[in-house]
Amino acid sequence: MKKLYGVVTAMVTPFNEDETVRVEAIRQHVDFLIEKGINCLYPLGTTGEMMLMNNEERKLVAETVVKQCDHRIPVFIHVGAMKTKDACELARHACEIGADGIGAVSPAFYGATDVSIYEYYAAISKSVPEDFPIYLYNIPQCSSNDLPVAVADKLAREFKNIIGIKYSFADMCRTLEYQKVNDGNFSVLHGCDKLINALMAMGCDGVVSGVSSVYPEIFVATYQACMRGDWDEARKQQRLANDVCDILKGGASMGHFKEAMKLRGIDAGYVRGPLHNLTQDEILEMKKQLAAIGLQ
Repeated sequence: MKKLYGVVTAMVTPFNEDETVRVEAIRQHVDFLIEKGINCLYPLGTTGEMMLMNNEERKLVAETVVKQCDHRIPVFIHVGAMKTKDACELARHACEIGADGIGAVSPAFYGATDVSIYEYYAAISKSVPEDFPIYLYNIPQCSSNDLPVAVADKLAREFKNIIGIKYSFADMCRTLEYQKVNDGNFSVLHGCDKLINALMAMGCDGVVSGVSSVYPEIFVATYQACMRGDWDEARKQQRLANDVCDILKGGASMGHFKEAMKLRGIDAGYVRGPLHNLTQDEILEMKKQLAAIGLQ
């Protein structure tokens, strides 16, 4: 089974002002990311505003990314949803359209017990073939439900297609614990853009980065320097990546991502309410800060 690795871009979802999906911008974004050296694509996650979209819209985005990528690099579709039924429907769809795998965030908003988290992922696993890879996704600061290591271990041991996790909370000790799941036969990627050097040194398979939607080459350079063992260059690139993360609010503002993408030649349009589209003053300030570090 294929695995996520390297710099995995958590893609934005471009929208028109009337909130319809901007399909052509998705196609442009896929080509842009591949040309810049991204290793894998991960559409429809937190950065992709997944919880603000219905299933048909999410299927349209998934189909567009898979078709445009055309097997050049792996595509893992995020399918996590508020309802287990929806997550399973999206999982089956991802498999049917030729995605390389899926990810699924843990149950969100309502308090979830260990049993309910297990049952949610078990249902997703059973909805697709046992050789179709699945990544768990733990982002407790957003979902409100933490995914315990013991639950991840139980799932990985019982379901062959549950092969790894994307962890998006900056707890390095927990990250090490996830690496022990299933006797170490478990792929661990992290969502912290600012810690690529540390994560790679710890043995993670890569980073799932939202900021790389806008400036992929900086994250690719950081990862490649780590892989070469050129830690001086890795630290240099990481510092630049961290400056960009600060300017673009590190994933806390999709509006910053979309306005910065326009500077790179991709009109990603607007965010969906209740997310915040930037004012002209905010755009000018962002441009000023990017120019100060030599970027546009």
